[in-house]
Amino acid sequence: MTGVQTCALPISELIKQKKQVPQRLYSNKKLAALLIPLALDQLLNSFMGTIDTLVVSNLGSAAISAVSLVDSINILIVQAFFALASGGTVVCSHYLGCKSKDHAKEAARQLVFVTLMLSLIIGAICLVFNQQILNLIFGKVEKDVMAGAKQYFFYSVLSYPFIALYNDGACILRAQNNSKFPMQISIVSNFLNAFLDVIFVWVFHWGVAGSAIATAGSRFFSMSIVLWKLRNPSLEIPFRNYFSIRPNWREIKKILNIGIPSGIENSMFQFGKLAIQSTVSLMGTAAIAAQGMTNVIENLNGILAIGIGIGLMTVVGETLGAGRKEEAVYYIKKLCIIAEITLAVSCLIFYLLVRPITYFGGMEPESAKLCIYMVTWISIVKPLIWIMAFIPAYGLRAAGDVKFSMTVSVLCMWFCRVSLVIFLARAYHMGPMAVWIGMFVDWGVRNIIFTIRFRSRKWLNHEVI
Repeated sequence: MTGVQTCALPISELIKQKKQVPQRLYSNKKLAALLIPLALDQLLNSFMGTIDTLVVSNLGSAAISAVSLVDSINILIVQAFFALASGGTVVCSHYLGCKSKDHAKEAARQLVFVTLMLSLIIGAICLVFNQQILNLIFGKVEKDVMAGAKQYFFYSVLSYPFIALYNDGACILRAQNNSKFPMQISIVSNFLNAFLDVIFVWVFHWGVAGSAIATAGSRFFSMSIVLWKLRNPSLEIPFRNYFSIRPNWREIKKILNIGIPSGIENSMFQFGKLAIQSTVSLMGTAAIAAQGMTNVIENLNGILAIGIGIGLMTVVGETLGAGRKEEAVYYIKKLCIIAEITLAVSCLIFYLLVRPITYFGGMEPESAKLCIYMVTWISIVKPLIWIMAFIPAYGLRAAGDVKFSMTVSVLCMWFCRVSLVIFLARAYHMGPMAVWIGMFVDWGVRNIIFTIRFRSRKWLNHEVI
């Protein structure tokens, strides 16, 4: 009996101690409920550009080239809007983590105010200087490519406020751990975009302009639905009385402290891609078309992992708002592992699909062969080095370590990627493959730097609110 009692005592103590361990903010079930819809949402959003490219591909390489050139500008603008929305997400998540719902509501209102004003200003500039912007970025491209680009750019610009406000609404919902509703919106809007694309391009024969109008219509739908959803008073951050919003510079400053460095980072990243695109545009229509489709596939094979990274911002923001630093470290490690598995599977799937994509996309043989070659190399290299180059950075931004992330990203983009690409393309005439060699070097350097930064824990020494 004595032996039984002495054995039972440690067990009971262990059970007692286990009960005393604070429960983590995010169970596996809660993480899955946040991350799976968010990752699928990102994938579905990317499909809009993919659908546009596939629909216009039957119009010839000039049409594909026009869409891919303008999309590189659109991505630049969209990323700036998303950076601001992410800044709002981080601030709202921190407020919710420390149970300050009134401040979270006010931060959300200021986010919408800032991004709406910015989207209107940028849209007006792009409409007025349409031709000049295209000439400045892409220089002299073939006449039919430029004509299509002008049309596609004009109608794309009209959707900028829709994109900005949808991103705001979706990010405000995600800060409340509701990523399911934005995903549902994306499903419907993708079907709507595909339907309108077919009608406007293949039935009405509006060309690339029809594709841009279809996308604008689906984005207007997404914006309207998400803003309607936010009116629900049962939400942690309900959003009503839009026209009563007045600037609150204190909250705006907090959002911009996160959003501006992230916006500069994203914008410089996209400017670098535009510089690369300018180099590619001199390689001929076949190279432009191959690079355009390769970009689409590379974006798609990484988009689920990016969705996990975006979800990481909400998770880290809330844990740090609740004062749980070690838990934030734990979640970054955990989600990096999940993202790595997701990326490896995605790369394999798209490697197997690249030949059918180029065939059914109606690509010309020369462009298709080049695209397949580049995707093969991406599928090998990307799973090895990409995750630590990008995913931990989302957590660091949520902790307020945005200036470090911005500095690293800008320097890596311009010194490791852009400079190397231009050198290899113009000195050694390596064609579009030079782009991906530059990419691989960029990813490798980022991988090393962000791994060191994460392990140092210096990113935990910031204040967001």
